[in-house]
Amino acid sequence: MAAGTLTHLSPLDPKSPEPYYRQIYGRFRNAIASGTLNPGDRIPSARALTQELGLARGTIDAAYGLLAAEGYIQARGQAGTVVSPSLRPRMPVAREQPAPAARPYTPSFRPDSILPFQMGLPALDVFPRKIWARLGARAARAMQPIDMTHPAVPGLPALRAGIAAYLHVSRGIDCAPSQVFLTSGYRHTLELVAQALLKPADRVWFENPGYPPTRELLAAMRLAGVAVPVDAEGLVVAEGLRLAPKARAAVVTPAHQSPLCVSLSLPRRLALLDWARRNQSWIVEDDYDGEYRYASRPLPALKSLDRDGRVIYAGTFSKVLFPSLRLAYLVVPEAQVERFERTQAMFAGGSPQLTQAIVADFIAEGHFARHIQRMRRLYAERRDATRIGLERVLGAKVRIDEQPGGMHLILRLQGRRSDRRLVARMREEGLFAEALTDWAVDRDIAPALMVAFTNVDSTATAERLARRILPLM
Repeated sequence: MAAGTLTHLSPLDPKSPEPYYRQIYGRFRNAIASGTLNPGDRIPSARALTQELGLARGTIDAAYGLLAAEGYIQARGQAGTVVSPSLRPRMPVAREQPAPAARPYTPSFRPDSILPFQMGLPALDVFPRKIWARLGARAARAMQPIDMTHPAVPGLPALRAGIAAYLHVSRGIDCAPSQVFLTSGYRHTLELVAQALLKPADRVWFENPGYPPTRELLAAMRLAGVAVPVDAEGLVVAEGLRLAPKARAAVVTPAHQSPLCVSLSLPRRLALLDWARRNQSWIVEDDYDGEYRYASRPLPALKSLDRDGRVIYAGTFSKVLFPSLRLAYLVVPEAQVERFERTQAMFAGGSPQLTQAIVADFIAEGHFARHIQRMRRLYAERRDATRIGLERVLGAKVRIDEQPGGMHLILRLQGRRSDRRLVARMREEGLFAEALTDWAVDRDIAPALMVAFTNVDSTATAERLARRILPLM
């Protein structure tokens, strides 16, 4: 088949419950199996196929990625993409499988892709890669044999000290480096807290709506999660006291509630701390993007108000640097340091020491603080640009929440529309969104889309993306 034609591929079916990328994958697979495409034949480039079919580039990339993963095709750089020469010619025709029934969309936390509006990704286009590469090369050259042995379990001392100093200035947390423990991400952080402080069947408050992996992790660790509602002032502490007054812990996002982006009010912060003190319970403060507040200066962390040693502060580099670092941290009360040291030694699973050394230098040389400041300004601009662009095209169909901070927008759907169905259709077209109703448990909540603005570079880009959403609504 000539690289620029699709003569031997049957047309795509827009009414099929099967996503476009699966339809494309199936048509190429069957063409190869039937001998219509032979080993070594060149197939259209992803760019050419995007133009030919009028689909999103991400849809074509997903189909080609699946074909390559299963050995049907090979990419050969400038020579293009070809049917794998190692395949036997004229294989038996694969029996066409019936299209799978449509399934409810469940969000992926998080997909290994870069899609428009994708949640959980910082502005990757402006990350200072040259500085990072220089620091990485220097750290690799400076490695000594001792650096190649087993790393310190709680984390690299230089990085622990850098995090403690940064938190003191930026988040109002007075802690020693010994109180900082490095982990490989939020899941590892929560697991470490549970192993150190909780036991199976302990009741734990979590926010409703709230970050879905939290409740999934609690269930996996055999903890009894208690869904506590959230309103305009954050976690409704009075409801938590009514539902489970003797709970052993609470997992909260005080700076920007995930996903509603509201801030936990001061009266509720004090009530939560008072409950933890009186009940000898623990508060896990997930401060996943507390640096990004645009209406005023970032709010001090809940941990900064803790006078009784009941708050465990959890932070991450995924949102402020990039997710593939797999690097997060927690700050524990001074009285719990020894317990966490023993627990982490038993369940160690941190990040590579070389990665930690690069991050430590990035902080020590001031690049981290400058990067946060630049991102705060940039995100304020991109948030406004995205909101304006979406409202110009979708204004009659959505209402966008006013939010003081965070890294995503909430688009409230007007009329009787399913956010889950719309999210599924957007994903088929190579666009990302998450359904707010997927984040709620046993609670009626108005349908809404959650879309990130961090990688939307202008109002024009937002309008162009909105025009792709409009026919799907």
